[in-house]
Amino acid sequence: QLKLVNPSQYRFEHLVTQMKWRLQEGRGEAVYQIGVEDNGLLVGLSEEEMRASLKTLRRMAEKVGADITVLREREVDYDSDVPRKITEVLVRKVPDNQQFLDLRVAVLGNVDSGKSTLLGVLTQGELDNGRGRARLNLFRHLHEIQSGRTSSISFEILGFNSKGEVVNYSDSRTAEEICESSSKMITFIDLAGHHKYLKTTIFGLTSYCPDFAMLVVSANTGIAGTTREHLGLAMALKVPFFIVISKVDLCSKATVERTVKQLERILKQPGCNKLPLLVNSDDDAVTAAQQFAQSPNITPIFTLSSVSGENLDLLKVFLNILPPLTNSKEQEELMQQLTEFQVDEIYTVPEVGTVVGGTLSSGICREGENLVVGPTDDGKFLRLKVCSIQRNRSACRVLRAGQAATLALGPFDRSLLRKGMVMVSPEMNPTICSVFEAEIVLLFHATTFRKGFQVTVHVGNVRQTAIVEKIHGKDKLRTGEKAVVRFRFIKHPEYLKIGAKLLFREGVTKGIGHVTDLQAITAKENGLEEALGPGQRSF
Repeated sequence: QLKLVNPSQYRFEHLVTQMKWRLQEGRGEAVYQIGVEDNGLLVGLSEEEMRASLKTLRRMAEKVGADITVLREREVDYDSDVPRKITEVLVRKVPDNQQFLDLRVAVLGNVDSGKSTLLGVLTQGELDNGRGRARLNLFRHLHEIQSGRTSSISFEILGFNSKGEVVNYSDSRTAEEICESSSKMITFIDLAGHHKYLKTTIFGLTSYCPDFAMLVVSANTGIAGTTREHLGLAMALKVPFFIVISKVDLCSKATVERTVKQLERILKQPGCNKLPLLVNSDDDAVTAAQQFAQSPNITPIFTLSSVSGENLDLLKVFLNILPPLTNSKEQEELMQQLTEFQVDEIYTVPEVGTVVGGTLSSGICREGENLVVGPTDDGKFLRLKVCSIQRNRSACRVLRAGQAATLALGPFDRSLLRKGMVMVSPEMNPTICSVFEAEIVLLFHATTFRKGFQVTVHVGNVRQTAIVEKIHGKDKLRTGEKAVVRFRFIKHPEYLKIGAKLLFREGVTKGIGHVTDLQAITAKENGLEEALGPGQRSF
């Protein structure tokens, strides 16, 4: 917008309607640049005009029920004696139908690169003492505390209120309070760095569907161990990522620069084809967040320390402005489909019964709804009822597509459930399969990849060993080759969709691809019925 000085009533109403629409498009967030013409010419405004324009913007925001924060001001050289400025303003309003905006960020990086400590500092609001105090609250098992290594997936939340201030566990708030006072929530998925726990890390990336990934690299060791592998995983699953170089308090400026150069070199390689953007000031952080969301090729790089707190604020500014990837239209379309919930975790909670955690991939799920869960080992689907729903540890009546939550199932027998199942609405008549075909690329293999080879296949929340039954048109595959391969699950049938992304691994063998064809078995509650739908081939 150029300027918003004392608009007429009609123009004011028009501007308010426009703001409502902008907020709806951006899922509750919009950035206004004041002092810029519609064609992008940087004109700038004088002090007085700027003050009046901001006042109008505040009036508009009040009318819509939103809050505004000034992100940055810049002076422009324009042919005039008076200094002229441009201001960027973030307008944020929580959509009427939900409690807060939700972003999921997966945290990747080599073992000992400082992932858990960084999250501890961000979410607890206290700096680390250099010996790992900040991360103690993130660990879920005793052996993790003893060895200092994350082996499971833990979730941490960081909130921002509508003014862009951080809301976290400092001032001894509980998770419920954070949810209530935040208008934007960032859920960090803390993944394991150690090579031994690679399958857990892959599971975290494929099943929790993160919006973004944060790759943590330690400044003193540089790119080592699993860093390249994690970078490759994020690229293969097409998760946009940004990089944080931690522990800059431990080493000299030259070492930090060397690590940055090393990263820039890797990112610019033909395989990655990314454009590194080093963030050194608030201004850079604002630019990075806006550019990053628009083009996935840009990779912001932050250099910070969890001990001295250096540049930690820049990361917070970036996370505060980072817009969600999907727009409201895509989410609406997903919500109109039938309910489908992926089961990622299963717990037993005293006095509540069985509880499952996961993501709602399509549709809407309400309390008291009847769903079916499966497939069981013999391919059946079982009826169940959703007793209550919780999001980020606070109760919630309705769950919408794309949101993660835990559902309480009451007295349902836990032993019937396993990770990788789906809960769907009964009228969906889900197709399950033991045999499926996928177009794959072999990323790395020591010898040749041939029929009879066993690999662990990851598709979304499904994780199971499968046998290669046939490679179409070839006898064997070598590193870097493409082919359509038929796989068969060893243990039980699974629920898959055509077009789903697929990752497989076995020792040093790794490959990626997507599902192209399913040999369907239709599950009926009274038993199994073999059915070959249209487009399916009988073998």
